[in-house]
Amino acid sequence: MSVNLVVAVTDDHWFETLRKRPELTEVNFWSPGTKNFKALVPGELFLFKLHAPRNVIAGVGVFTHANLLPVSMAWDAFGEANGARSLSQMKEQIAKYRSDGTDLRTDFTIGCRILTQTIFFEERDWIPVSNSLFPSNVPIKTYNTSESDGLRLWTLVGEQIEQATLGSLESRWPRYGEPQIIRPRLGQGAFRVVITDIYNRRCAVTGERTLPALEASHIHPYSDGGKHEPKNGLLLRGDIHRLFDRGYVTITPKLHFEVSPRIKEEFENGRDYYSLHGTQVASPPQVHLRPDPKALAWHNEHRFL
Repeated sequence: MSVNLVVAVTDDHWFETLRKRPELTEVNFWSPGTKNFKALVPGELFLFKLHAPRNVIAGVGVFTHANLLPVSMAWDAFGEANGARSLSQMKEQIAKYRSDGTDLRTDFTIGCRILTQTIFFEERDWIPVSNSLFPSNVPIKTYNTSESDGLRLWTLVGEQIEQATLGSLESRWPRYGEPQIIRPRLGQGAFRVVITDIYNRRCAVTGERTLPALEASHIHPYSDGGKHEPKNGLLLRGDIHRLFDRGYVTITPKLHFEVSPRIKEEFENGRDYYSLHGTQVASPPQVHLRPDPKALAWHNEHRFL
């Protein structure tokens, strides 16, 4: 099969920061612009090219998801995996690439390309790229392995991945070989962003659209063996998320919202929540992204009070 690869010029500070953090399982390769990224599908490769004069490919990640987010939400989801020590530093890094005189006090929108299983090559293993392969005036370029340049890149990068995965990173990657889609492993940050998007940025119970008030919830908690997977997630308003996690509300396998009598018994309140009792919960149109009935049944049995 043929697959795409993207080569993108990489912010030096982002690269130098994250190459020292091999324990991170996901990173956000941010873009200062707000153009939608559609060059890759999940499981294709995203390659890090350093700024001139270091015309080399110095790392790789598996593409998971892309969208546009307020910079504060990108920070909340990924923290230092944005390649910065703080939100203010992240804003400063991004603003230097924007030509609109960005006010750092604002929560401006950025592009996010979420990558998992990242590998930063040792300097001796950096892959030189010629100007004919990657012109110096191009910030990002897509290749396909059905073409000679794309297949050559796949082979060169594959050799470095093989070297890197001989050590501590071995469990992150399958054995490299023929061009293939590599199943990305979602982390907590990617889970939050993917759930936000597949629910169209609306609370599944109330329809609330105020983005800062919405939170991605695991149905079967990750700490109890649940996975960072879309079918194990719901997008909920923050207060409902907390009640769901503590068992005061649940969602049935048939996607009905239920409220426990314990809210009234313990807090002598809950009128707004009881008015939602029996509500049909919204879910993504794609069947494979909808809440897993088995996970919902687990919540009904093991969490609901």
